[in-house]
Amino acid sequence: MSIFKIIGKWLVDTARVMRREFTVMIHDPGLMLFFVALPLMYPVVYTLIYNPELIRKVKVAVVDDSRTPESRELVQQATGAPSFALYGYATDLSEAREWWAEQKVYAILYIPRDYAKKINRMEQSHATLYADMSLLLRYRALMATMTALQLKQASEITLERVQAVGAESLGVSGLPVESSAHFAGDTSQGFASFIMPGIVILTLQQSLILGAGLLGATSRERRRKNNGHDPLEIQNVSPFATVWGKAWAYALFYIPASIYILHFVPWMFHLPHYGNPKFYLLYIFPMLLASGFMGQIFVILLKEREYVFPVIVFMSLLFLFLSGLTWPRFAMPAGWYVVGNLIPSTWGIEGFIRINSNAATIAQNSFQYCALWIQVGLYSILAALIYKRLKQLALRTGGARA
Repeated sequence: MSIFKIIGKWLVDTARVMRREFTVMIHDPGLMLFFVALPLMYPVVYTLIYNPELIRKVKVAVVDDSRTPESRELVQQATGAPSFALYGYATDLSEAREWWAEQKVYAILYIPRDYAKKINRMEQSHATLYADMSLLLRYRALMATMTALQLKQASEITLERVQAVGAESLGVSGLPVESSAHFAGDTSQGFASFIMPGIVILTLQQSLILGAGLLGATSRERRRKNNGHDPLEIQNVSPFATVWGKAWAYALFYIPASIYILHFVPWMFHLPHYGNPKFYLLYIFPMLLASGFMGQIFVILLKEREYVFPVIVFMSLLFLFLSGLTWPRFAMPAGWYVVGNLIPSTWGIEGFIRINSNAATIAQNSFQYCALWIQVGLYSILAALIYKRLKQLALRTGGARA
């Protein structure tokens, strides 16, 4: 048989498997929960949880031991910021801590007695902010405001000192270097804008792996009931054609869900969305294929449909931590960094965020894109070997060890 006939037969067999897998999928209500309901609902629910993105009006207690115009100006500027809300002046730190313990306030601004005196003596003065870290978003909002206020006051005090010595003719108007921040890809600096582009990719991967694992576990159950045979499988087809046909079925089925999650969800919630749709849809396709093969690999751990939940849900936490969303990948130990490279969503998140939030192209993500296709090749081979092994074991034992 010529190479062209072999390739032609493989393509025909793959198409037959893909068509049969589509039929099995649409007649499995449990699978539709993972393949349809989960991608539709999860991104919306998560985004609603993280909206509004920014923390406003955090209640702050002020302990002003200085009681000077300088300290009152500091309090006025701080409480005028969107993230600060003045709860009240406490007589001392003990009273402020009582308010904190009763959760009436989430931060304490303490201004010492010598605050103004040190400023007037041209010494370094201190004002202390005690912030509650039980919610990092709240802590981040308070610290960002105080940092900006510190820079502003330093510039104003420097200008006053320059003018006091009659050096304004030198053209000095503040600090020698004035800083400003421009946050590319996340102009609002909101938590949803930061985390949701990664969460939607994880949602795609996890729901696809759950569904593929569920179908594989169901096939193993049918083998045990039919003496090692699965009556819904296409017979006389190579393992490689089988796993590719299934992966193509999953990936094509997920194209509408991918368009909805990657395009319409960011649009609906006004998340960063600057990339060209054709780039991130083309980029995400090999991730869908790799996830489909990974789901078929996990079938070796799933003898029953119910096994999908503890195994894949446990893996979900691992995939989240290794993705770089909760901790930067460059700071991970070498072993965990390598494990993270084996997960499709790791490369999917990295490339999609660049395309979606910073308008990058596939060419600018060529390394990540090639990594996904390498995973497709390696995982398809591994999935075919596992499928062949499980099928032979089921036939040899009459389904007893399927």
